[in-house]
Amino acid sequence: MAQRQDSDKESRRILERIASETDPGGTSFVARAAKGARDHVSAADADRSDPIEIWGTRVGRVIGLLLALGLMVWLVLFLSRGS
Repeated sequence: MAQRQDSDKESRRILERIASETDPGGTSFVARAAKGARDHVSAADADRSDPIEIWGTRVGRVIGLLLALGLMVWLVLFLSRGS
């Protein structure tokens, strides 16, 4: 019985999240995307009881972001040179 209640709570939580994300009166897509990116880079999902994990996650994600941006710049420069 307890497992069914947990399942019901999880289902309600998912439905509420979907409703809030698709609500036209809510925040804009750009604002939600910016908040999601900020939360991702700042390691909002990391274990708060372990400061090493928080900083390690932040450093790793920032390095990944810089690497991705560098590769995009390189690709644009490579394609703009032409043949």
